Amino acid sequence: MRAVSVDDLKPGMILARTIVNQDMVVVLSEDTLLTKAHITRLSFLNIPVVYIKDEYELNPNYQTVSAIFNRSNAFTKEYESVVQEARSIFAKTSRDGHLPISQTESIVRSSIAPMAHNSGVIDYLYELNHLATDIYNHSLRVSILSGVIAKWMHCAQDKMRDIMLAGFLHDIGKIKFSQRLLDKNINHLQGEDYEAYIQHTVDGHHILNGQDGLSEGVCLTAMQHHERMDGSGFPFNCKGPDIHEYARIVMIADIYDNITTEREGYVKQTPFAAIAQLTDNMFTTLDPTVCVPVLTHIKDAFLGSRVTLSNGEKGIIAAYPNDFAAHPIINIAPDEILNLNEHPDLTIIEYNPK
Repeated sequence: MRAVSVDDLKPGMILARTIVNQDMVVVLSEDTLLTKAHITRLSFLNIPVVYIKDEYELNPNYQTVSAIFNRSNAFTKEYESVVQEARSIFAKTSRDGHLPISQTESIVRSSIAPMAHNSGVIDYLYELNHLATDIYNHSLRVSILSGVIAKWMHCAQDKMRDIMLAGFLHDIGKIKFSQRLLDKNINHLQGEDYEAYIQHTVDGHHILNGQDGLSEGVCLTAMQHHERMDGSGFPFNCKGPDIHEYARIVMIADIYDNITTEREGYVKQTPFAAIAQLTDNMFTTLDPTVCVPVLTHIKDAFLGSRVTLSNGEKGIIAAYPNDFAAHPIINIAPDEILNLNEHPDLTIIEYNPK
């Protein structure tokens, strides 16, 4: 192995030693294939030198070794390292009663923001295999998705980072949940359990509102991410003008992640199920000024992807109608096009990124 200054690191280098921060939390693990996002993060964390594997520790053909790790694998490794730091932030908040602000802002700036800017982030998030009821995994994914949405809405960089911070902290009130409540399917909650669930929005606002340096939007998002534009949400049945813009963005990221992620009591669905739900609700419970850029850009991301339909047929996504229709047009064969909007009995049951 050899020591290399962080300033001299290059994407494709492989770590020879695990890197930990001053709190003994793993920053990056041994054998991590470094990406630009990793290097940026190490720079932000002021880590001066790391150890990388030299030519004797690698297979004879370095390029062959690097090729094994495609972009999706690199994203997954980055995600796995960041989620451990997210876990420590939520654990500290639960233990100490207050949020470690500098560590939280650092993870957003140096780790989450680069992932949100990754061109393949929607596909990479969908490919993550995760089944858990923890808060920090969901919070990290919602933060990344919130950043993607903010980018699609052409938000300024400072605002985009604040929106990602709001997404990361939107469920902070759940640190007061018992494991029994975390393990339950939300749709099955009744009585005291349901009241306790609603309370996480108020608890989250209370935790964040007592912290210096957090914007009003970040604090209100913890309280309002379950509100809905028509007043049908909770905890206070707020309507459109009374719901902060950050909360309107994070609620969509939250809905998308809940639909497309496997969790206890829920079956993972395809992104197209999420798109259909956003389309159906964009003029009722959700904000169309957020939904329109989301639906426009996310649909473009899926063009050319391979899908399997509920009748067993396979095809490639050729296009989406121009009228914000919920479902795509599938190319089944060279001379056969199927518009799923005209076939409500058919659904996409399997999705394979291109």
